[in-house]
Amino acid sequence: MKAKTEARLELTEAQMREYGYKVVDALVAHHAGQEQKKPVAVASRAEMDELLTENAPEEATSFETVMQGVMEKVIPHINLLSHPKFFSFVPGPSNFVSVLGDTLATGFNVFSGGWAASPAAAELEIITINWLLNLYGFPKKRGGGIFTSGGSMANLTALVTARNVKCGDDFSKAVIYLSDQAHSSNVKAIRVMGFTKEQIRIIPTDMEFKFAINKLKNAINKDRLEGWKPFCLLASAGTTNTGTVDQLSELSEIAKAEDLWFHIDGAYGGAAILAKDGKQLLKGVEKADSLTVDPHKWFYQPYEMGCLLVRNHKWLSGTFTEKPEYLKDVEGNSSEINFYDHGIQLTRRFRALKFYMSVKTFGLNAFREAIDYNFKLCDATEELLRKSKKWEVVSPSTLAIINFRYNPIDKKYSEAELDKLNSKISEAVVQSREAMLVTTILNGQIVLRMCLINPRTTFDHVKETIELCEAVAEEI
Repeated sequence: MKAKTEARLELTEAQMREYGYKVVDALVAHHAGQEQKKPVAVASRAEMDELLTENAPEEATSFETVMQGVMEKVIPHINLLSHPKFFSFVPGPSNFVSVLGDTLATGFNVFSGGWAASPAAAELEIITINWLLNLYGFPKKRGGGIFTSGGSMANLTALVTARNVKCGDDFSKAVIYLSDQAHSSNVKAIRVMGFTKEQIRIIPTDMEFKFAINKLKNAINKDRLEGWKPFCLLASAGTTNTGTVDQLSELSEIAKAEDLWFHIDGAYGGAAILAKDGKQLLKGVEKADSLTVDPHKWFYQPYEMGCLLVRNHKWLSGTFTEKPEYLKDVEGNSSEINFYDHGIQLTRRFRALKFYMSVKTFGLNAFREAIDYNFKLCDATEELLRKSKKWEVVSPSTLAIINFRYNPIDKKYSEAELDKLNSKISEAVVQSREAMLVTTILNGQIVLRMCLINPRTTFDHVKETIELCEAVAEEI
């Protein structure tokens, strides 16, 4: 018995080449010309419904028509996170070699869950994880890790592992400590794990937005006296708001003295270890029990790609290994890693390939130079703002992030007026679609935040955006 031709979901070889070339041409045109595009997409749900809503078609449509529809109706209505003027959240600069790696991984439909399904895929993940273990000073023989969809899943994987190692099955009295600048994904992970809000300690930060050490120590002592079980301390290596790195060495000593699992969320700032200034800022990162880094941020990889590193790979396998009967024939020996035993996912993308191919193609030194450039660009931006009579730097250049607000010295605004003014500046810039520049809140003040990790962003891009902000402020 054989399925009808159209029901086999196949194309001829000629069609595959023709359609494939059209897609590659579209990608090349995008990467080569995205600076001439608007980085921001602005549309309401009603507008998108009007543009895109349709019933699932029963009959075939030509690929040319489908492709044209996507290029005309879908692609123009997405933010370009790799655009040189996308300054908000954490941009996704990406690189074309990794795009090709992802294309290969998807085209060959690689299952990267277990060794038996894809030995080379598992081996490449082992190799690239070892590159990262070496970069962060983790023990290569005992250390391990896993690539995840992003920092949220990496943090969840780390905290589940910490709970298993430190608490076993009873975590009813377990308490975890993190700062008020820790990424929201950590709180979400803690709640997903079944902890109540009474088991989460949000420790205030100091004037530099770092962990308030004395308040942390007091909280731990108080919890022990009240019968709680402190089990985990979570530090940040590059907060999303300000790029601040907590006092990693000092916090590691507290964790050791108190027998706490020490997790560092370096999803944003971890890659800065490649830069001269970044390595100094991240001193102490090698003392973590677990570390999250996000290659799809400052390692310039496409979405999705997060990573968790641990000091002992057995912590992962001891937490996540299950032995269903349908996998009993593909377990392999002790040296062959099944990554479905090291994390939550059974079905996994071949994420290691894009990282491997881009590092091999460009060389690690190119990544170092790109990150060094990002540091210098942010420092130059701070200097530009400080020389102006119109701007106030609220949080200085740190790990390529700077926070500032419009506050001209020749005018007297109340705090409420400044908040409203800077919010309107952001709103107008975004609505213009010329740049993505949104606000955050620091010390109760609404401020503009620039994240400058795109190696293709120039100082001219920054100056043009600052000038646009000033023009908007004058109109307001």
